[in-house]
Amino acid sequence: MKYAPLGRSGLVVSRICLGGNSWGARGRRGWGAFDAAESAPFFRKALDLGITFFDTADSYNQGRSEEIIGEVLLRMVPRDEVVISTKVGIAMGDGPNESGLGRKHVMRSIDAQLRRLRTDHVDVYQVHRLDPHTPVEEFMETLDMLVRAGKVRHVGGSTMPAYRFAQMVMFADWRGLARPICMQNLYNLVQREEEREMNRLCLEQGVGLIPYSPLARGFLAGNRDPAGGGATERAANDKVVKPGTYRACDWAVVERLRAIAAARGATPAQVALAWLLAKPAIVAPIMGATSLDQLEGAAAAVDIPLDDAEIAALEAPYEFRPSPAQ
Repeated sequence: MKYAPLGRSGLVVSRICLGGNSWGARGRRGWGAFDAAESAPFFRKALDLGITFFDTADSYNQGRSEEIIGEVLLRMVPRDEVVISTKVGIAMGDGPNESGLGRKHVMRSIDAQLRRLRTDHVDVYQVHRLDPHTPVEEFMETLDMLVRAGKVRHVGGSTMPAYRFAQMVMFADWRGLARPICMQNLYNLVQREEEREMNRLCLEQGVGLIPYSPLARGFLAGNRDPAGGGATERAANDKVVKPGTYRACDWAVVERLRAIAAARGATPAQVALAWLLAKPAIVAPIMGATSLDQLEGAAAAVDIPLDDAEIAALEAPYEFRPSPAQ
């Protein structure tokens, strides 16, 4: 495993992050649903491979994902040997102050999250989603309070418009508050719209990118076909993927992935991860795993250096989607 600083900070993380959306998902979906007992082998395998970066959120299975980290992972390894990131902002209940980034909700949430995680701090606390009414000064000052209280070490953001993230960085710099060190955005070989603004902003501002869905919900594993068939349980049960989700240019990318993977003796998933790891500002793709061999493959991708010709070949078929402004 290789390691790198997360953005312009002294926090060093493994270059693969294990994502926690599957932990506690049993009964909530038809694929990759684990509870504590099923999660344990994945944590052990990740640690054996040198993966020390683990990402979750309060909203992942209504807090059960965080509970499993505390119950299972943090009993396997000393707390200081792993980096735990979690998020806040998505609704955790129906009450008027049970969602969003208002100070009341955020300060109540961090205490509940620390109890679930069975720790006294989180290494990275990320804005999961913005809400339409909390001003940037309120939630950035609140995050800074949590850092000063020792409950949070660093702060970051997740899916949002680039101009809103720029506001967060600018306000932190202006007021001398805790500055975001990472952005968790949707970015992969068939979803590259973030190259327009967000990725460039983060590179300029020294913010590390930790993209989620690096394999496009398994599509870049190269085991599906245009007729809708697939070799995995996820391919058959993922309700987010609908007819027309994947375009002709996306299938062309997969064909390039398959060819380069075959030439290298690798898998398409490994080549897709290697492409991400070669991009500017990328620190650690967040990898979900439903089998132990997927973790092994992801860890091996760190040591696959794609050359310029391979990167150009993978990128050539892509067609950017119209921007929201258009």
